Amino acid sequence: MTRGQISCVAVLFLACLLAIVPAAAAENTTVHDAATQYYNTGTQLLSGGDYAGAIQQYDLALASNTSMIKVSDALLYTYQNKAYALIQLGNYTDAIVTLDTGLAEYPKDTMLWNNKGYAQYTLGNYKDAVDSYNQALAIDGNYTGALINKGDALAKMENFQDAAVAYQAALTTNPGDKDTAAKLAAVQKSAGSSTQTTLIVLVVILIVVAAGVAYYVTRKGDRSDKNADKVPDKKDGPAKNKK
Repeated sequence: MTRGQISCVAVLFLACLLAIVPAAAAENTTVHDAATQYYNTGTQLLSGGDYAGAIQQYDLALASNTSMIKVSDALLYTYQNKAYALIQLGNYTDAIVTLDTGLAEYPKDTMLWNNKGYAQYTLGNYKDAVDSYNQALAIDGNYTGALINKGDALAKMENFQDAAVAYQAALTTNPGDKDTAAKLAAVQKSAGSSTQTTLIVLVVILIVVAAGVAYYVTRKGDRSDKNADKVPDKKDGPAKNKK
C-alpha cells in the first residue's frame, strides 16, 4: 500500500468517525424520548407496507409526550402518515378523524386538507371534498394534486364546467400531464352534451307551455261563444204584474 493510499484510508476513517460520534450523541439524546422511537418505528413499518403496524406505533407516539416530535415536525408527519395508512386500509372515516386532529394543530398544512378531501371523496361526500380541496388551494393555489382532485369531485357532481376550470389550472401548474388532459377533454365533452340536453329540455318545456296556452285560449273562446248564445235579449225585461 502506497503512502498516498494510506493517507486516503486514514482520511476516510476519520470522516466516518466524525460522522458516527454526532449520530451516537443524537441517539443518546432521543433514546428516552418514547414518542420519537414510536414515530421512527411507525415510519419504518409504513415504508415496508405494514400499515396496521404503523398505525399502532403512531398511536403510541401520539399517546406519549409529543414535545420533542413537535419541535422537529415529526408530529405533523405522524398525523400525515397515520392518515395515509388508514386510507390505504380503506378506513376513510378514521382517516378523517386523524386528519381533523392534525388540522387542529396544523391548520395551514395543504397535505392534511388534500388527504381529507380524498377520504371524503372516496366516501361519496363530493361537496365536502371540494370544500377541503378549496382549503388546500386557499393556502397554495398551485397545488396540482388538489386541483386535479377538485376536478374529479366536481365531475362526480356533474359540474363539468367548474371541473374543466380545475383541470385547466392543474395543467398550467403541470403541463403535459396526459391523464389530466384526458380528464379535461372528457368533462368538456360532457359539458357540451349537458348544455345541448338543457337546451332541448327548455325547447320541449316551451312547446308544452305554448300548447297549454293555445289550448286554454281556444277553450276559453269556445265557452265564450256558447255563453253568447244563451244571453237573453236586453230588450226583454222581467214580466210585469198586470193591474
